[in-house]
Amino acid sequence: MNIPFLKYSKIYYIFSGLLTMAAISALFVFGLRFGIDFTGGSILEVEFEQRPENAAIQEKLKNLNLGEITIQPTGEKGVILRLKNIEEPIHQEILKNLGVLSGVKELRFENIGPVIGKELRQKTIILIIISLAALFIYIAISFRKVTFPFSSWQFGIVSIIGLFFDVLIPISVFALLGKLYNIQFNIPIITALLTILGYTINDKVIVFDRVRENISRIRGIDFNTLVNQSLNEILFRSLSTGTCSLLVLFFIFLLGGETLKYFALTLMIGITVGTYSSLFLASPLLVSWLQRRQKRG
Repeated sequence: MNIPFLKYSKIYYIFSGLLTMAAISALFVFGLRFGIDFTGGSILEVEFEQRPENAAIQEKLKNLNLGEITIQPTGEKGVILRLKNIEEPIHQEILKNLGVLSGVKELRFENIGPVIGKELRQKTIILIIISLAALFIYIAISFRKVTFPFSSWQFGIVSIIGLFFDVLIPISVFALLGKLYNIQFNIPIITALLTILGYTINDKVIVFDRVRENISRIRGIDFNTLVNQSLNEILFRSLSTGTCSLLVLFFIFLLGGETLKYFALTLMIGITVGTYSSLFLASPLLVSWLQRRQKRG
């Protein structure tokens, strides 16, 4: 069965445009709720003889005026508390209150200053920009032998547009989750976003590589038909790869504990969006770019 992917390009553009506007609006209206990795604060890791429920820990610490506390279970009996910067007397008071719930042993205590958090934010932005630039160069080099109907750098530009879309949507979801459920934007989520860049660029390379193969192999058909045929040829491979990845991540999300929960969720959103953009955004953009250039010519 030959699916006419490019017949519905306008629908893809409208849907993608609406999704992009909604994502940007969410970021501007809600903003990101940065964790203490970026804002500064204290991290306290303890191990209980018998770990209490998170609600019990919150209740025991609520009278210490600690602001918002993030409680992250770790291992079989451990807990990591993330909270605002505290002095040593408050630190000891926290340990005393936790000891009432169950025998407790301190494993780690450290303060992250706001200067370090600000520097980390800046370095994260620089890292993402460098990653996008490196991926653009990679695509340009990989497709350097393609001369018709596009140059290699044009494949690179379309890929970067797709990658921007792939990371924008997960980030905006966390802006919404931060507003509704106080979910913090932290280092594991940044790690997941960088993983998404690597994963989805591979998906786009598979699509573009099939287009490149068909350009050299098939003669006498227009570029629109050639791209549509290429999409049909890699459709099952792209969907099966994405589905298998999502199944693994789904079980990590359910069973992997608090540490991996939002890392897995970020990847699930990013892979879903990345598969969509590879099939329904990047390739139609190539065709539309060529059609626009031909009209001008």
